[in-house]
Amino acid sequence: MATATVNGLRIGYELIGDGDRPWVLTPGGRFPKETPGLRELAEQLAAAGNRVLIWDRPNCGESDVCFEGDSESSLHADTLAALLTHLDLAPAILAGGSAGSRIALLTAARHPEVARALALWWISGGVMGQLVLGNVYCAPNIRAAWADGMAAVAALPDWAESIERNPGNRDRILGQDRDAFIATMERWMLAYCPQPDRTVPGLPDEVVGGITVPALVFRSGASDAHHTRATSEAIAELLPAARLAEPPWGDREWHERQAERARTGGLFVRWPLLAPALLEWAERVDC
Repeated sequence: MATATVNGLRIGYELIGDGDRPWVLTPGGRFPKETPGLRELAEQLAAAGNRVLIWDRPNCGESDVCFEGDSESSLHADTLAALLTHLDLAPAILAGGSAGSRIALLTAARHPEVARALALWWISGGVMGQLVLGNVYCAPNIRAAWADGMAAVAALPDWAESIERNPGNRDRILGQDRDAFIATMERWMLAYCPQPDRTVPGLPDEVVGGITVPALVFRSGASDAHHTRATSEAIAELLPAARLAEPPWGDREWHERQAERARTGGLFVRWPLLAPALLEWAERVDC
């Protein structure tokens, strides 16, 4: 796989297709670019004459780990903007689900020059949804560092894939000052604390309202407490040029993907179903 060094970080990526319209797809969680469903969606977009970037964010897959920035999501957004510029793909359609949708929004807000349009689904939000993120991404690291130091952090399952695929990541983790690392994790955790003026963690609603590129927002399921329907509807309302669309799956999609994850290999296996709506929208708004 290809790698590029941007902002001092080695980032793994792959380009699919050779069309004129650039897209970037970003998955959720800390899942890598190989997670089932992501490539398949990219291939469908590429088959329609697009060029699609899939990539490993810092702290994911084969990319370097990094513990800088006011939040992990802003670190990812800044890295994506630099990668798009490095690869001469800007401006691109920024698309993604769950954490990927948050990265797309933050990238468009922090680096508007790289954003041609936004396509968003499974936008994380709600009180429980945001607090869960802080507990998943930050709490294990804080507990391990506090109790037993950076060696205990490096031994966490959270970092096993990053270390296996990029062995230098273990030394990068061990080289962190324990107290500074804890302070970073607490700062990153604080970004997920619900605030009345921030529908999306780390992004004031006022800033979302200033993102003027075309946007397609897929409505979340009413049964999804992690990516609440109210969050998707609020973001569609805040974005000046957004269209709110129904997704190509039923209300319990998130629950069904969780239940079948062991069999299917991932949570994003049905993302390729989005391709027809994404392609139709991109043509219609000529982005």
